[in-house]
Amino acid sequence: MQHKSSSPIGWWLSPSDDDYLSATQDDLTSALLRLTSPLFAVQNHDGSLALTASGQGMLSYPSPPIAKGLPLLGFVPALPPESLGDSAFRSKYSLQLAYVSGSMANGIASEDLVAAMAQNGMLGFFGSAGLALDRVEGVMHRLRERLGTRPYGFNLIHSPHDPALEAALVELFLKGKIRLLEASAFMSLTLPLLRFRYAGISLRSDGTVYTPNSIMAKVSRLELAQKFLMPAPDNMLRALVESGDLTTDQAALAAKVPVCSELTAEADSGGHTDNRPAVSMWPSMLELRDSIAAKYGYSVPVGAAGGISTPVSAAAAFAMGAAYVMTGSVNQACSESGTCEQVREVLAKAGPADCTMAPAADMFEMGVNVQVLKWGTMFPVKARKLYGWYRQYSSFQEMPKEVIAQIERDYLRCSIDECWSSTREFFAKRDPRQIAKAEQDPKHLMALVFRSYLGQASRWANSGDPTRRSDYQIWCGPAMGAFNEWVKGSFLENPLERHAANIALNIMTGAAVASRADMLRKQGIALPAVVTRFAPRKPQELEEIRHP
Repeated sequence: MQHKSSSPIGWWLSPSDDDYLSATQDDLTSALLRLTSPLFAVQNHDGSLALTASGQGMLSYPSPPIAKGLPLLGFVPALPPESLGDSAFRSKYSLQLAYVSGSMANGIASEDLVAAMAQNGMLGFFGSAGLALDRVEGVMHRLRERLGTRPYGFNLIHSPHDPALEAALVELFLKGKIRLLEASAFMSLTLPLLRFRYAGISLRSDGTVYTPNSIMAKVSRLELAQKFLMPAPDNMLRALVESGDLTTDQAALAAKVPVCSELTAEADSGGHTDNRPAVSMWPSMLELRDSIAAKYGYSVPVGAAGGISTPVSAAAAFAMGAAYVMTGSVNQACSESGTCEQVREVLAKAGPADCTMAPAADMFEMGVNVQVLKWGTMFPVKARKLYGWYRQYSSFQEMPKEVIAQIERDYLRCSIDECWSSTREFFAKRDPRQIAKAEQDPKHLMALVFRSYLGQASRWANSGDPTRRSDYQIWCGPAMGAFNEWVKGSFLENPLERHAANIALNIMTGAAVASRADMLRKQGIALPAVVTRFAPRKPQELEEIRHP
């Protein structure tokens, strides 16, 4: 490869008498992959560019000719994937890699997925949202047995229509000594959330504040990020004192500690999302973090989520200052996820534009949407129709007979009375207040029936119910399509080959390669795309790259 470069930055000295370096495409690729060694970009006598991890580089400004050696055009340090992200974050959770798998609800982020992350030096969150307390408790016990002291966490999703469930989950997590939660979809701070964060807060002998529990808050709006990055409001701390959850001294300590221990800036993602563009959101979150740090004297690590599914997207996030990257959609397509084989097959065919927004089951009345796959299912169209009818009518009694017939035939597959009977039975155990409200307000009854369909649609997808395939609700962001484009033609194109840990290691190893290529590019050294593109590798190949 001939190289047109600016002036050399110094000289490279060969460790042997022969100072000519091979400059084939394979040689360039091999050298870039030597992530654990520094890399010299050298100009051969014939003007070709070579990369080498051997020899000695001598920087000189200006660079006079020396008796022996080749012009040094650039230099990049060793950059194994273990070096990406925030070292303090990795150290806190005893992680090898600054890589986190997010908590997809209804157990899609499954026990096996969490275990796979922990067993490979990464962090995973169990998708406890939408599950019964006894199932969450069972997973807690099994993960403790499987993982011991390895790091993992559980999800706590905001439940504005069921605050008792949120409180019960926090009680369960505290009793089970769960130390890390991912807080998602929160629109405001809640007392159960703060109770978990500040439980056991104390003052160390060295004068620092000790908080045994951590919260990784996933947000996409600056106003919400500000609430998590600052200490809890005084009135909420007083409420925790009045309820007996904190002492007066503990509340005073809590007033010095941010609500979140880490903040995940979530861009365009699957499920609950504001479809925010990452390149404008992440810098704003970092600016906010830094301004609060200047005021309070602490700094919270900020990670990046949404759109992370390839080496280049991960490298871009780290280049923008992300302490860690979090993946979601791509994990759902892995064998460890809590969804069914049919859904994995559909996800493996998704393109970057095959996503759309549809009404959310948990915040239906508020008009909140979630991002789902639009290819291979009729759910998005049908869900939007339900919300339209909800907005148009005040009760089922107001609806035309043909609309009622369509709802019963194409959605519920039973009469509205039968659906309400089963929905009523569900809420009798979960939240009886909803029944009382529905019996007084026919529009609320209609909302609960519609939410029944929306909520079951994700469970039909997870279980692979063949009779409901056209109703599958598959949470998915454009990252899934980007991943499929990246792995096209490789072994990972086959959904049966997709294992969460191997995908994570490929993304992080490829991110290190992309980062080193970018360092060279910034020094005026543009390598061919075929050299810098990191193709997916199998576990043994990755091991040889990471630990040569």
